[in-house]
Amino acid sequence: MGLSPGRLTRQRLDHVDAMRPVKQFGVVATHSLVAFAPAGSGLAAGATLMLLHVTREAFLFISACMLTYSYYNLKRQDLRRFWRRRLVTVGIPYLCWTLIYFAVKLPGSNLSALGALHHLGFLLLTGYYQLYFLVVLLQFYLLFPVFLWLLRRTEGRHALVLASSGALQIGYLALMRWSVLPAGLRDFSASREIMSYQFYLIAGCLAAVHYSEFDAWVRRHRRHVLVATAATGALAEAWYFVQGTNLVHFGSGLASDPFQPITVPYNVAAILAIYLVGVALVSPERTRRTVVLTHMGSDDSYGVYLAQMLFIYGLAGLGWGHLTNVVPWPIVLVVTVVLVFFLSAALTELLARTPVAESLTGRKQEPWHTLVPGWLYRVTTASAPKEAPDAPPQSSLEVQDPI
Repeated sequence: MGLSPGRLTRQRLDHVDAMRPVKQFGVVATHSLVAFAPAGSGLAAGATLMLLHVTREAFLFISACMLTYSYYNLKRQDLRRFWRRRLVTVGIPYLCWTLIYFAVKLPGSNLSALGALHHLGFLLLTGYYQLYFLVVLLQFYLLFPVFLWLLRRTEGRHALVLASSGALQIGYLALMRWSVLPAGLRDFSASREIMSYQFYLIAGCLAAVHYSEFDAWVRRHRRHVLVATAATGALAEAWYFVQGTNLVHFGSGLASDPFQPITVPYNVAAILAIYLVGVALVSPERTRRTVVLTHMGSDDSYGVYLAQMLFIYGLAGLGWGHLTNVVPWPIVLVVTVVLVFFLSAALTELLARTPVAESLTGRKQEPWHTLVPGWLYRVTTASAPKEAPDAPPQSSLEVQDPI
């Protein structure tokens, strides 16, 4: 059954939650590739980026799914509290980390005082590097009541809503690719506008509303999902190589541009494949330690997203990129991703136990004693029985944070 207004379960969406660290590894891989791929990597690096870009759509799909599942019965009188909570968990970390990155990069910028202030204002409005995800997420939070209204008004016709949204996404990206849309809706600006991702937000919302059916369908068609991921990925790569080798060029922009109609089928299949990975990570067949580590990765993924560039910049400053002169760059990339992810997760675990936990990690402050036993402590909490799906509803503003 789907969710309905006034009905809310307290069941944790473990499978969707487990998508977070998987997606986050992809985000770190994207930025590590941009930072450390050697100049001679050419087509290979671009082809890898073509597939890794799906992490941005997966990020928004997961956020929309978790938010809708948690707040589907949100009432108008709760909106002020809802937006205040979103400001604390997203807006404040966004401001804090923008200031941190601004301060880190300022010494080498050669900007005047006035120029520095102007640049800071620009960063706050548009989002620093990877932080633009939060600019889109804040737009979604602002418009979330509209999304809820649409879902409720179209109950029974959600398949049509999904199909219409998909067609709109493909058409919008085509207009963007062929430079029909004005410059303010293309290139740099496109990555920061909700219309560039509306289909994945709608899909995430609908997956939450029909979660039982969604989960059963993906599991039942898991082989088809994996085949579709491989096939659409191959199609996207073929499209990339045709353009990258200048045989034919379709529209404007880079060959690896994520905003191309050809990427939509791959993105859909890849997101479903990531969901299957999440299902596998927390399935009953997994060891307790695997499940606990997955939950840790989910809890830390937001902090990893926020802090990752600190470590990438640090490695770059240490001359990490020169390793590609003696070690094949794909190996350097894999090592970099693992190193940056776990350093960022370790920093998140530390910050989560300080008074600045919410400001820098979006998490409630945890006691220091939970850091020492680490996964042993989390085994105890993760193995506690979860409430049944039919548990009585509680306030929609007290369930787990959907970020």
